[in-house]
Amino acid sequence: MTTPGKTRVAIVFGGRSPEHGISCVSAGSVLDALDPDEFEVVPVGITRQGQWVLASGDPGQLAIQDRKLPEITSGSGAELVLRADPAVGGLMVLDPAQGPRALADVDVVFPVLHGAYGEDGTIQGMLEMADIPYVGANVFASAAAMDKEFTKKLCAAEGIPVGPYVVLRNGMTMTEEDKQRLGLPVFVKPSRAGSSFGITKVDDWSQLDAAVATAREIDTKVLVEGAIVGREIECGVLEGEAGGAPEASVLAEVRVISGHDWYDFEAKYIDDACEYDIPANLPEQVTRQVQEYATRAFTALDCSGLARVDFFVTPEQDVYLNEINTMPGFTPTSMFPRMWAASGLEYPKLVNRLIRTALRRAGR
Repeated sequence: MTTPGKTRVAIVFGGRSPEHGISCVSAGSVLDALDPDEFEVVPVGITRQGQWVLASGDPGQLAIQDRKLPEITSGSGAELVLRADPAVGGLMVLDPAQGPRALADVDVVFPVLHGAYGEDGTIQGMLEMADIPYVGANVFASAAAMDKEFTKKLCAAEGIPVGPYVVLRNGMTMTEEDKQRLGLPVFVKPSRAGSSFGITKVDDWSQLDAAVATAREIDTKVLVEGAIVGREIECGVLEGEAGGAPEASVLAEVRVISGHDWYDFEAKYIDDACEYDIPANLPEQVTRQVQEYATRAFTALDCSGLARVDFFVTPEQDVYLNEINTMPGFTPTSMFPRMWAASGLEYPKLVNRLIRTALRRAGR
């Protein structure tokens, strides 16, 4: 039963994508940030097999321990199903001992899900059908941002520069003309994935087939991107309050410093191999350009709620879009909350704003 005066928030995390563990870590940080005097939290975990369970709300159980990521398993609670029925308007619990019962009066869902089946429009569509407000981008924006091919196409149409790339659909291979146009090195990656899963840096064309095979373990559609020599710069974007224009955070620069050739999964989350400059040390005009491109990309994809927009800045100060994340990491080391903290919006206030924005957008 909902506590009077509190907003009931279902935090959904885990999921079927390779980013399951990072989603759990992000959820732990969000759970830790929610004020219990203001929010009543329902922690909902999704196993790698797609089962929905009532999970632990203890942030300590959702942290990286001894280089091991947390995981949601079917033994951690009652299995759930999402009933996409506006007449019911809620999540349903299947408990053999009690029978179906509603998680009554869920006001909003915060889907702290990364990658496929969470950040790609899938869960957003289910929540739309159930008429449940949720944090983050809508179905279209989620799907378009998740697919790096269409992110590039939509942003290029908006006049935002993108680097050279080739799309390899299932069964396709690169032509000699493509290889000459992109040059070496290239980065081979799944078109629809995140957290650097399935990405390989290719320094010799003899490595290409193996790199494509690695990417296709995650997605049949593969991108081969020409390397852009430059600095990795990130910008956080929030939906404007009360219907205002989207807002850009201060910028951050990611620098890989130890034992890694590039910003891969282990460098990001496991090995503490990166340093971050927040704000990034860039000329003022370049900072403004990146922030402008970030908010334009947010609008071009019809995003809402939040996004992290990643760029490359070359030694000549040219700016190129890399990708957009509509549900960026919320771990203690994640750039999105750190950029907004440096912009004056601390983590708890950031989470609060995202929930309130979702409720306002739904007219609640």
